[in-house]
Amino acid sequence: MDKNYSHNISLILDNRREKANGKFPVKLRVYSKANYKAKLYNTNKDLSQKEFEKIWINGNEIKLRGANRDTRIWLQRFETKANDEAEKLNVFSFEKFEMRFFRKSNDAHNVIYHYNKAIKSNVSKGKIGSSVSFKCSLKSLTHFNNHYTGKELDRFPFETITVDWLDAYEVFMLSKGKSVTSVGIYLRSLRIIFNNAIEDNDISKELYPFGKRKYQIPQSNKVKKALNSIELKTLFNSKPKTVEQEKAKDFWFFSYTCNGMNTKDVALLKYTDIDEDKFSYYRAKTFSKSSVKKKIEIYLNDFSRGIIKKYETRDLDGYIFPILHKDDNDEVIFKKIKNFTRFINQHLKKIAKDNNLTEELSSYWARHSFATNSIRKGASMEFISEALNHSDLNVTKNYFAGFEDEAKKEFADKLMDF
Repeated sequence: MDKNYSHNISLILDNRREKANGKFPVKLRVYSKANYKAKLYNTNKDLSQKEFEKIWINGNEIKLRGANRDTRIWLQRFETKANDEAEKLNVFSFEKFEMRFFRKSNDAHNVIYHYNKAIKSNVSKGKIGSSVSFKCSLKSLTHFNNHYTGKELDRFPFETITVDWLDAYEVFMLSKGKSVTSVGIYLRSLRIIFNNAIEDNDISKELYPFGKRKYQIPQSNKVKKALNSIELKTLFNSKPKTVEQEKAKDFWFFSYTCNGMNTKDVALLKYTDIDEDKFSYYRAKTFSKSSVKKKIEIYLNDFSRGIIKKYETRDLDGYIFPILHKDDNDEVIFKKIKNFTRFINQHLKKIAKDNNLTEELSSYWARHSFATNSIRKGASMEFISEALNHSDLNVTKNYFAGFEDEAKKEFADKLMDF
C-alpha cells in the first residue's frame, strides 16, 4: 500500500479460467480508492494454485531454491516497480500509472520520450499547431546533439543538456543562419519538456538549466509591423489583378475591421456566432491557456457585412466562410488554415509590390494596423486592450512598446487633447 493510501497494489492468481497446462496467470491488481475501481495487469507468469501459495503467499516462511526462488525475486521486483511508479504520482490515475509502469526503464530520463508524450497529448487535445512546434523543436535539438556528440544517438538524456550545451546550441543555430526568434521558439518548447518531466517526478529539479544565473533563452526585439493611414488607403483603393488577389485583400481588410482578428478565428467563424449586428467568439490562441474563457464581441460595419455576404457558404449548420468544412478533423483544420494564411500572404505581397507598399505585408499586419490606427484616432489603451483580448493592460503596453516610434510620438501628442 502506498504512503498516501490512495491505492493498493498486490499480486493475485487469476483463477477464473484455467489454462491448458493446468496453471493460471499471475496478475498485478491495482485498486484506486479515489474511484473504487480495480484493474488487473498481466505479468506474463503462470502458476498453479499450489505453486502460487508456495512461492508468493508462503514464500517468506519457506526457503525457496532454484526456479522457485528466481520466480519469487522476479515477482517481488515487478510489484516493487509498480508501487514505486504509483507513489511518484501526485494524483493517482490508471492512465498515468500505465504510462509510467509500461514504459522502458530509461524513458524517465529520455528527452525524446517526453517530447513524444507532449506531442501525443497535444494531438489528442486538438492542438495540432502546438504538436508541430514540439516536433520541430525535437528535430532541431536532436540534430544538434548528434553534431555535438559526433554520433547519432537513440537516447537523449536530460543530463546531456547543460548550460554549456545550450550556449553551444545557440551559437550553432545562429551560425547556420537561423533567427533568434527560431532559437527562442525551440528552446521554450524544451523548457516546457523539462518542467513536465520535473512535475512527473522523472528528473530532479537540479537538472533544470534555465533561469537566473543559468541559461537565458534569447529574445528578439520584435518590431510590430503596421500600415499607417496613407498606406491603408493605398491598399484599400488598389486594383487587384486577379480574383485571388481580390480575395486576399478582402480577407485582410475583414480581419482589420474585426479588431485585427486572427486568420484562424476568421476561418472558425460559424453562423451561430452571429447575433444581428455583431458576432462573438473565443480567440483560439488563448482559449486553451486561460481558465476564464472570455468572449470577444465584434460589431459589424458595412464592409465586414459585405465580405460575409460575398463569400459566405450559406450552410447555417457550418462555418461562415468556405475555408473549412464542418466534417473536418483537427489535423485537416490545421492544414487548411495554414494554407489559407499562406494564400492571403502570397497574393497580398503581389498587390503590395504593384502599389509601392512593403512586400513584408502579411495577414498579421492587419492586427497591428488596427491597434496603431485606433490609437492614432484617439482610442484609449483600455479600449485597445479589450479589443485585442489581452489579459491585462500591461500586456497591451508591452504590445504597444513594439510599435514604430512615429506611432508612439502621435500617441504622446494626443495625450493633452482633452
